[in-house]
Amino acid sequence: MAAKGTNIERVSENSCCAGSGAKDQARYDHYRIYNVQFDNEEQIKLFQKLEEQSDSLTFIGHAREIGQKLSILVAAHRVADFADLLETYKLQHRVLTYNFQEKIDRNMGEVVPEDVDASKLDWQHFFHLKTIYSWLDRMAAKYPGQLNVLNMGTSTQGNDIKGVKVGNNPANKAIFIESGIHAREWIAPAAATYIINELLSSTDERIQNLAKNYNWFVFPCVNPDGYKYTFEHDRMWRKNRQLFGTCRGVDLNRNYPDHWNSTGSSSDPTRYDFAGPSAASEVETQRLIEFIRNNVEKEQIKTYISLHSYSQMLMFPYGYTKEHVSNYDDLQEFGKKASAAIKAESGRDYVSGNLYETIYPSSGGSMDWAHAEAGIPIAYTFELRGPPDSQDLFILPAVEIQPTASEALTAIRTIVEAAAEKGYYK
Repeated sequence: MAAKGTNIERVSENSCCAGSGAKDQARYDHYRIYNVQFDNEEQIKLFQKLEEQSDSLTFIGHAREIGQKLSILVAAHRVADFADLLETYKLQHRVLTYNFQEKIDRNMGEVVPEDVDASKLDWQHFFHLKTIYSWLDRMAAKYPGQLNVLNMGTSTQGNDIKGVKVGNNPANKAIFIESGIHAREWIAPAAATYIINELLSSTDERIQNLAKNYNWFVFPCVNPDGYKYTFEHDRMWRKNRQLFGTCRGVDLNRNYPDHWNSTGSSSDPTRYDFAGPSAASEVETQRLIEFIRNNVEKEQIKTYISLHSYSQMLMFPYGYTKEHVSNYDDLQEFGKKASAAIKAESGRDYVSGNLYETIYPSSGGSMDWAHAEAGIPIAYTFELRGPPDSQDLFILPAVEIQPTASEALTAIRTIVEAAAEKGYYK
């Protein structure tokens, strides 16, 4: 298999390698989550090498710097070896979870069947893509003067990339919300549908003002193939479902044509942060780029929000460099105000800062592209619940959907209000 971007050959969906039955479920029985801390360069280099060599360890991030803490999902058959490694090299660590499959089983038990009536969609359960899309159509019928269903086009595997426009005042500036680019982060699409519902039905005057004074574009799932796959085959799947020989998937949030594959991404299609064979190689990336380019001026899009999980962070550009954007001070101020608003609402701590310094270096992200290439001045990536050392990783319990989504909306409202005070929407 070629490991360098432009030489990777795509394989037809009709290949003998393509597809599998819904009964073929990945299992994580007795997989452990370790949270390790790096205290010296030897440990960092050791774990960098370990990540390159092992397909039985799932790193949530990369080993980078002294003092860093990193969560790693360890396959059951590697637990003894991994524990020995930690002891031999004297790494500080904690075991966060002893059987990851138990969390997945609980999570799948919180999923409503795909054929449920869309009127049953709520924020106490997780829902299939089909249900979310049916709900969007239902909301359009319920609020015909306020909401229109949009379709960016189809994905790699032919699924629609559907969203909505809330509001129709041509004088209003617009806010764009992209969600679900990473398939396993189920809280993100759930938060997106919550935001749509609140914009249409909230009795809170502050939310009503947002709906009245701005137009909103919300796409709950810009990686529909990957999202479907997490329900049907592998709850921990992250990428899209493009086929490359014996493996699949591009990390769509490393595929955008802004300093593509320059840092914090991989040229190896087996890796979770594979940037793709070339910049904007993926049809899902192309759909979103085309939509933004066609609408950024016409619809006066001034704010771009990308919803992710987890780690409780509100981050702004850039991801690929320590260099500060021209409005760094404003974005930092708005982010800190949003973090404070969340703290006041729920007591949760969210960290704000630019992406490079706050979480880890990465390039080819949608947020950086939206800010630098599309010229959208207010751009943030939200990492929603849980905390950085979460025992659940991306498997957030359904009981946390509503409060997490409320935190996201509170952060967006606070950022928009603060940006308005500084004249960003004039």
